[in-house]
Amino acid sequence: MPVGRILDAWGIKGGLKVQAYSVDADALFSAKHWYLKSTGPKPGQLLLAVRSVREQGEGIVATAEGVDDRNAAEALRGHEIFIPRSDFPRTPDGEYYWIDLIGLDVVNRESQALGRVIGLIDTGPHAVLRILPPGVEEPAKPDQERLIPFVEAFIDDVSLEAKRITVDWGLDY
Repeated sequence: MPVGRILDAWGIKGGLKVQAYSVDADALFSAKHWYLKSTGPKPGQLLLAVRSVREQGEGIVATAEGVDDRNAAEALRGHEIFIPRSDFPRTPDGEYYWIDLIGLDVVNRESQALGRVIGLIDTGPHAVLRILPPGVEEPAKPDQERLIPFVEAFIDDVSLEAKRITVDWGLDY
């Protein structure tokens, strides 16, 4: 699953300037291998053995085997970084990776189907579930989606095993 992309070279010894797709970039820091995919003029895939990853200012800098100079690093500019879900660090109880929530069915306390999670929005203080209601086809228009704050006041239960989120939310909200 995509967790970031290579923005540019960093330094002259093959450093990679990386943009994480999440505020919490633990998966980038913990993975020993990154799978790279290019969507540019020369599509392709690569496997990088990661040597080091560190925070540098407000960004992330990494080094990898076989990327030993600035030219090699620049050649990877724009590649998306993928990491197998199995390489992600475990989350504490009650916390979830967004990718684990996408695709789950959402029902309310009365077992009424509200739809399926198609994405999340980061508002800063908390995330908001983007729900595609039953009968609405993708791509949905923004006014067709249900938005439910992913906070304890509205989320009763998340069952990854049952692929379901139970919420305190009405059909008419």
